[in-house]
Amino acid sequence: MTIGETIFASGGRPLSGEINISGSKNACLPLMLLPMLTDEECVFDNVPLLADVSTLRRLLSYLGGDIKIEEKRGARQGYTMHLRFTKLVSDEADYSLVSKMRASFWVISALVSRLGTAKVAMPGGCNLGQRPIDYILDSIKALGGKVRKHQGYVLVSTENGLKGNKIVFKKASVGATHCAIIAAVLAQGITEIHNAACEPEVTAVAQCLVAMGAQISGIGTKNLIIKGVKKLHGVRFSVPPDRIETGSYAILFAATGVRVCLHNAEAQHLDTPLRKLEEAGVDIEVEGNTIKIERDIAKSLRAVDIKTEVYPGFPTDLQAQFMTLMGLAQGRSTIHETIYENRFMHVPELLRFGAEIQTIDQNTAIVDGVNNYVGAQVKATDLRASKSLIIAALVAKGHSRIHDIYHLDRGFEDLEKKLTQCGAIIRREGGVDSLQDSDDLQINKRNASLL
Repeated sequence: MTIGETIFASGGRPLSGEINISGSKNACLPLMLLPMLTDEECVFDNVPLLADVSTLRRLLSYLGGDIKIEEKRGARQGYTMHLRFTKLVSDEADYSLVSKMRASFWVISALVSRLGTAKVAMPGGCNLGQRPIDYILDSIKALGGKVRKHQGYVLVSTENGLKGNKIVFKKASVGATHCAIIAAVLAQGITEIHNAACEPEVTAVAQCLVAMGAQISGIGTKNLIIKGVKKLHGVRFSVPPDRIETGSYAILFAATGVRVCLHNAEAQHLDTPLRKLEEAGVDIEVEGNTIKIERDIAKSLRAVDIKTEVYPGFPTDLQAQFMTLMGLAQGRSTIHETIYENRFMHVPELLRFGAEIQTIDQNTAIVDGVNNYVGAQVKATDLRASKSLIIAALVAKGHSRIHDIYHLDRGFEDLEKKLTQCGAIIRREGGVDSLQDSDDLQINKRNASLL
């Protein structure tokens, strides 16, 4: 990973080819926490090497994890990661390790589950408005954890471990559901989780835990029943394909044309956004784990309204990308964001390309389609918005430069390589090497001294 890089793109070219979808970032991160619940080795296949994965890897190494990554071999999708926590060397995750990514905070449930105590710094991540951790902490409290906040940290303790109970979420939350499941699988007794998130990433975590010996029923529904077990064992599990990467490329090629085959994809996880693309005039064909996207660029796109919702509704993580597409559609579309209150930060950047977008309030935007975008210099504001700017740059006439692209490295693996193979003119420029490898080395030395 490098600092201060920009992406240069020359747009206006029809693109076609084939893209292999990487493993899901949003599934890989919580899956990486599960080895903390056992002293046996866990092996994960189809792992994407992303900045967020590296960030969590450093935190887990700090806590005592022995982590090894195998290089890709042959036609294998993704990397293989081996994780083992023979023992946890600390119950504390400090600010320097947690502040960069919100999902790092989720270690709190695994720490409490295995050690009975935890001290974790308040989380960081994309600036998408309020993303309270109260649901996570409420679930831990329901299982008997004593929670208090002190000087930017959350401290949790238990008396003789966690105990099963009923957890009812006022609003479905993916992160809170992950944490509640992780906390409950080793708790004494039975835990009921109501209004749980149903996203495929939550299902993957539950399925992996079952493979490790957990007892969970209701997987894939809003109501989960977990019977605590005394011990979990190791597992080998494959990270599912990234549905947000899949949807992002589907939208990108709908904007640029002409045809792309997205391999290692699961169309059933993208039913709503794929239907919206078809409404807009995009041809979609599904054959097994391949999604074929085709669009005649001689024909105009049709304006389509969307409203972001929890799964299986339209994903908030595809809202910025779809707004970029609608900026090129014939007519007026309405984009209604219901998940986060600060997820229109990409709008000013799209206006630089010539888009016609009015934000009515922090939740609603009106998009009037234009004939084309024009190359511009823009700045990425968050992870998913950064992909919307890539879409705009590749469809725009002329050259574009995108700054602050470190967001892209958090969620999209081999972006330039995949697009270049499809005929795009896109490359990185500038930047200096980060100290990530040096940080990893220091963490490994610390673990060696503690074991």
